[in-house]
Amino acid sequence: MSAGRFAPSPSGDLHIGNLRTALLAWLWARHSERGFLLRIEDLDRVRPGAEAKQLADLRAIGLTWDEEPVRQSARHALYDSAISGLVRAGRVYECFCSRREILQAPTAPHSPPGAYPGTCRELTTAQRSERRRHRPAALRLRSHVATFVVRDEIHGEFEGAVDDFVLRRGDGVPSYNLAVVVDDADQGIDQVVRGDDLLASAPRQAYLAGLLGAAVPQYVHVPLALNAAGRRLAKRDGAVTLEQLRSHGVDVFGLLAESWGLRGASPHELLRSFNPTVRPVGPWVFAPPASAR
Repeated sequence: MSAGRFAPSPSGDLHIGNLRTALLAWLWARHSERGFLLRIEDLDRVRPGAEAKQLADLRAIGLTWDEEPVRQSARHALYDSAISGLVRAGRVYECFCSRREILQAPTAPHSPPGAYPGTCRELTTAQRSERRRHRPAALRLRSHVATFVVRDEIHGEFEGAVDDFVLRRGDGVPSYNLAVVVDDADQGIDQVVRGDDLLASAPRQAYLAGLLGAAVPQYVHVPLALNAAGRRLAKRDGAVTLEQLRSHGVDVFGLLAESWGLRGASPHELLRSFNPTVRPVGPWVFAPPASAR
């Protein structure tokens, strides 16, 4: 099935920026006659009850999806299989570096902050054996490129860095970059609509998709919701969740529609006038009600 998706992490309530991205992902998928799926990205931070609350909020703004949500925590066999294939192809190596060591290590000119400098790339068998005695190994991709170009429906061509990024952490947890690529390929997701804070991740993921024999999806990185100070919207900004805003009498769906220049009382009504080539310029600056700041 050709599909788009929304993939929240169940670490807390969705704020209005998250709901806006979910609505836009639904509109892009339905406008292009794709299916729409939900995936719960629960490999890392999970707050009890958050998933149920998130699904309820998505239903409350009128979103529907075509299959039961899948959870990454139940998909380890898929991730292990993908890594095994990369190991057989000689595209994986063990890494024993801590985050501090990576940040303090010298990097190549023009490398982005936090880019892996290749410290463990050419360790000998004896060196790897010695390091395993002191720290469990993460697995990194042995990249053969420094950058990769993707095409985004909003940002056009984007060239981003591709370092030897982590595929599986030292604690055995698959990385976000691996899991999202494997999941999208397995679920038939060929359209990815998400916040533009993730645009820099797209070249890594597209490059990995090619190595795994998967098609690169259509990317749509939408502008984020920002607070009045121009920073990413967060719960500390006041009333920003569906429940909080409704308690202050805010028409949340109307606000979401207006943020993209649309009018309507339901997602299906918005779909009638939705045009993916007509969109606001720049981020959406959101100010909570004065009584809730």
